[in-house]
Amino acid sequence: MGKLMLFLYFILSVFPTDASENRRHIHVVRRGSKKSHRGDTVAKIWIEENGHKKIELAWSELSASEEAEILKAIDEHWEELNHLIDEVFAGKKIKIRRIK
Repeated sequence: MGKLMLFLYFILSVFPTDASENRRHIHVVRRGSKKSHRGDTVAKIWIEENGHKKIELAWSELSASEEAEILKAIDEHWEELNHLIDEVFAGKKIKIRRIK
């Protein structure tokens, strides 16, 4: 798993296998949780469509307020997240960024 950013008690990440998907997305993992729909992942969020910024939920187990906070953080850090995703997919090590 390519951990990109820490936000509140969540980890925003990508998986190397995601590089072959046709639409870029982020997995949201609740830190310390072992009970969720798909492993520790509690949401999947699309962040683009056809190379253009388009942030929307694919699915989520989050509360409405958690979703809103995470979507806002992704919007505010969209360019940086895309850069980090490029680095992960290129096999480079990245420094996980903590955002508030």
